[in-house]
Amino acid sequence: MKTKSAEMVAARKPRKRFWAFGALTGIVGAGAFLAAVELVALFVAPRDGSPVIAAGSFVIDIVPRWAKELAIELFGEADKIVLLGSVGLAVVVAAAVIGVIELVRPPIGAILFGVAGALAVVAVVTRAGASPLASVPSIVGTIVGIIALRLLIGRLRRWRDGVWANIERPASVSVTAPGAPAAPSAQPTEGAPLKNVDRRGFLIMSGVVAAGAAIIGAGSRAITAATSSIASIRDALTIPAPRSTVTVPEGAELDIPGLTPLYTKNSDFYRVDTALTVPSIDPATWRLVIDGMVDTKVELSFQDLLDMGLDEYSITLTCVSNEVGGGLVGTAKWLGVPLRDVLALAGPKNGADMALSRSIDGYTASTPLSVVTDDGVDAILAVAMNGQPLPLEHGFPVRMVVPGLYGYVSATKWLTQITVTTFQKDEAYWTPRGYSAEAPIKMSSRIDTPRVDKQIAAGPTKIAGVAWAQTIGIEKVEVNIDEGGWQPATLSMPVNEDTWVQWFVDWEATAGTHYVAVRATDKQGNLQIEERAPIAPDGSSGWQRTLLRVG
Repeated sequence: MKTKSAEMVAARKPRKRFWAFGALTGIVGAGAFLAAVELVALFVAPRDGSPVIAAGSFVIDIVPRWAKELAIELFGEADKIVLLGSVGLAVVVAAAVIGVIELVRPPIGAILFGVAGALAVVAVVTRAGASPLASVPSIVGTIVGIIALRLLIGRLRRWRDGVWANIERPASVSVTAPGAPAAPSAQPTEGAPLKNVDRRGFLIMSGVVAAGAAIIGAGSRAITAATSSIASIRDALTIPAPRSTVTVPEGAELDIPGLTPLYTKNSDFYRVDTALTVPSIDPATWRLVIDGMVDTKVELSFQDLLDMGLDEYSITLTCVSNEVGGGLVGTAKWLGVPLRDVLALAGPKNGADMALSRSIDGYTASTPLSVVTDDGVDAILAVAMNGQPLPLEHGFPVRMVVPGLYGYVSATKWLTQITVTTFQKDEAYWTPRGYSAEAPIKMSSRIDTPRVDKQIAAGPTKIAGVAWAQTIGIEKVEVNIDEGGWQPATLSMPVNEDTWVQWFVDWEATAGTHYVAVRATDKQGNLQIEERAPIAPDGSSGWQRTLLRVG
């Protein structure tokens, strides 16, 4: 009885060890799959052949509204990196499980690998704008991955079986007389040398497959990036000088430490969108299609757009995900063409009330047609930002910019299509996910300095921030310190009604903790909404109230 128990204990450790090697084999097989995908995509579908990106994009599409808001709140612009990391971790875990299953119950693991490959194919081909050959990399990758898995597991199984045979084979016993020298032990089993050979073969094959997958995958990705470098194309692009430029009046920017600059640097401008990776679009092949309820379907090239003539505009953009006092807002000088002029080429028909804009990645936004055709609203198709071609992550080569509307209904990046339609007939990306189809930006004000997380010294200081009420303009900003009544702030000179203004109040700070609130009034006499509201369905509202610490 003791002998049998000892054998079970002895076998348990090798079993767990081989399960670990089985998991490793599954991960190596997944690596072979990804390497094959990258290599084949290099030749047939460099833009849309990645199943990992497709899977991540699918997750973005199905994620509930609360999860999207939480991700933005927790991770900000790093939310996509976190998502990609999570997808990658899920792939590793799933591959490890498949490897163990294939070791223990073949060929179930290989079948599951095939199912995962089929799901990858579906994820790729169902993405918006997928090319006819987009499925080929995942199909080839699945075949290569299954072959690698089966070969490696076969080697691993031979090694395992040899080890178990040695454990289960009873040792030879010889009896000797008391005091006599020990008898020679039995001849060594034949399994020991075979076990070593099988182990060596498995480890060598695993190392070769893993190294080959890493080299091929990384090399193919590098070649793809080098041969389709839109960044170099953007850097070499020359944007024509605008016919008109923005005049920034004296006093438009206040020189106060800690105050947000009047114009946000491109590198600091917030980014919130559904694109897991930044789309690569060559301006030479870019086309904008205007269709739907129009007299004439129109297709414009990038050069066609430039030939219409560019003007410079100063516009503040705000994300609907911006909380009260948040930083998902920024101002830039944009070069572009009035959207009303572009739509006029197609001739919108009576009864249409929506411009449904579409990005190359399938994202859509619903913009009221009355806004983008209004002579008094500077809705534009932008090609440059702060004197440079649009940054890749901000919509290169062409995006929409519409003052007065939250970005999710107006600021489509990587624009490729505008369909003139109706709100009754069509829905945009975020509408079925719980957001309003039309979303004018709510007037807001924000305290930039002093910061709530930094203690300041007692004495004269300035409380300062920004306020915005696009298309209307800010009339006044008021600050309340320790419930001592509202006092007017000094405003910067406004650039226009579409650009935020800076403000400040002088304050004799005394030691202790102080309670500060801010509110704004627009040029139509409307007071900023005091009541707090969440970002869904049409943007947050409320006065910012914060605590300041004085030492």
